[in-house]
Amino acid sequence: MGKTEHNIAILILAAGGSTRMGNTIKQLLPWKNTTLLGHAISEAKASNALEVMVVLGAHAHKIRKEINEEEVLTAIHVDWESGLGSSLAFGMRQLWSRNTPLEGVLVMLVDQPLINSDYINRMIALFHTSEKKIIATNYDKRGGVPAIFGKTYFNELLGLNADFGAKDILTRRKEDILLVYPKGKAIDVDTMEDYDKLYKGH
Repeated sequence: MGKTEHNIAILILAAGGSTRMGNTIKQLLPWKNTTLLGHAISEAKASNALEVMVVLGAHAHKIRKEINEEEVLTAIHVDWESGLGSSLAFGMRQLWSRNTPLEGVLVMLVDQPLINSDYINRMIALFHTSEKKIIATNYDKRGGVPAIFGKTYFNELLGLNADFGAKDILTRRKEDILLVYPKGKAIDVDTMEDYDKLYKGH
């Protein structure tokens, strides 16, 4: 099935400073034959999404050198310290400015390396067969990312700020969410201990 049939963009949020990892640039930690960010990009590109955009912030210029910008769109959020909601809204503005007729945007994080193209495609398929306008990952019966937001919610995403992120939309819009069980894939790498454990296990 062709990617253009789906009109879903993937927004990879990779702007954080990884304060819990000391001086380590989390986005560039090794993963398989690439890095955490490289792996996230590869899986996103291998999916049925139409296009992929990466939002950078902390260490942007170092990280950008490791990205093939012919394969993926990049945007640098200079106010990344304002928080995840701010970075998400910034990424949405960059996608919006491209005037691509999107049906939805799938938001994913750079530090969930077990999320793969199969899981992304499963979410995309559910988005097209469900009446729900949000497809979100199930965290103990609460929605989280990766999550697809239909175009109905683009204005809300564009209006996010430092205090309000995607979690707030997912909390307010429970009636319009289809939850997907990640089957152990939605593990965050927040600390070096998390990374070491996950890296050794895979």
